[in-house]
Amino acid sequence: MQRQWTVEESVVIDAQPERVYEAVADPRRMGEWSPEVFVVWVRGRRVVPGLTFVGFNRIGPRMWFTNCRVTEAVPGKAFAFRVTSFGIPVAVWGYRIDEAGDGSTRLTEHWEDLRRDSRGAGFVSLLGKVFTGVPADGRADVNRQGMRTTLAGIKTALER
Repeated sequence: MQRQWTVEESVVIDAQPERVYEAVADPRRMGEWSPEVFVVWVRGRRVVPGLTFVGFNRIGPRMWFTNCRVTEAVPGKAFAFRVTSFGIPVAVWGYRIDEAGDGSTRLTEHWEDLRRDSRGAGFVSLLGKVFTGVPADGRADVNRQGMRTTLAGIKTALER
């Protein structure tokens, strides 16, 4: 099987783009929807590029944390952040927000694995497997399933 370096999934939500953005651009809320993230500690209040946060994650009994820096924060349009481990780039995660008509919004979650492009990529891949139990070549599949769960949770929360 060839390793996947990017994954994205989308869902249409019966909510305005601004409301969808407010939900996904608050990293503290990710624990409400994600099957992997259980809590986020944000260093600051305003969600702007440069804001940093730490995500605490788990799969089964395995737990780890990630250091994140917001790279894009455009209200009603996009939110993204870069993940590092021991100062080594790991991934970019983000959301694109597009009007879908009739007052609804298409929300696309995307992920890009950065471990192919950086020094120390092999070390970070090994650490990823040790901490998460997921080998680097299986991460895309785990993320795709997690995205589906996350997007379904966001949709349910915003359509209540």
